[in-house]
Amino acid sequence: MNADPAMNAFDLFSAFDVLVVDDDMRVARINAAYVAKVPGFRVAARAHSAAEALALLDSRPVDLILLDHYLPDENGLDLVRHLRERGHRTDVIMVTAARDLATVQAAMRLGALQYLVKPFTFAGLRARLEAYGALRRTLDTGGEAEQAEVDRIFGALAAAGADAPSGLPKGHSPTTAELVRQTLLTAEGPLSTQQIANRAGISRQTAQRYLKLLDRAGRVVLALRYGETGRPEHRYTWRPPATG
Repeated sequence: MNADPAMNAFDLFSAFDVLVVDDDMRVARINAAYVAKVPGFRVAARAHSAAEALALLDSRPVDLILLDHYLPDENGLDLVRHLRERGHRTDVIMVTAARDLATVQAAMRLGALQYLVKPFTFAGLRARLEAYGALRRTLDTGGEAEQAEVDRIFGALAAAGADAPSGLPKGHSPTTAELVRQTLLTAEGPLSTQQIANRAGISRQTAQRYLKLLDRAGRVVLALRYGETGRPEHRYTWRPPATG
């Protein structure tokens, strides 16, 4: 068992089992080592193909899958579809170099709880695992939840990353904010409001609301571009976190 040796008896009892799926054996080892360093989590197994992952899950259920999209036999999203067809309700966090918005949106629609783009840091993965652990422990208590608790549950993972939009005002969705962020992160250059709306699959008005919020928070760089009509057009790029 690859659990943290400093984990106490309570943590061991309540640890979440994780399956690490990545076609690159070296990357799978690194990701597994990261998981093992987070208290409350332990690596159940590693798999390097969709078929291997399915076989492992049929023999031993786990709580969470860290899933790469690029696998040798089929992609990660197809694997999730097959899992659901077989009745597996295992939680999924995508950990992949796939940055296109079509894949990001498909992952969200299939129920992936988070989407972590490679390369990433240990801190980035740890934040998401800790948010997942807190979320699961909340849900496992059962009972009913008031609206504020529901909002907190749905927003917990979306705000897990250090550079993800957080502290959203009332009426703003963390999921939509994360989708806008991913659109900007994966863009090849500055985007207009309409381009962001088209890529994110949301209305122009919704994109504008979230871009204004991100601009006020200092998360985007805003520039003006003058088109053929002479009218200025706002263009947005994601502002990387400050370093040093």
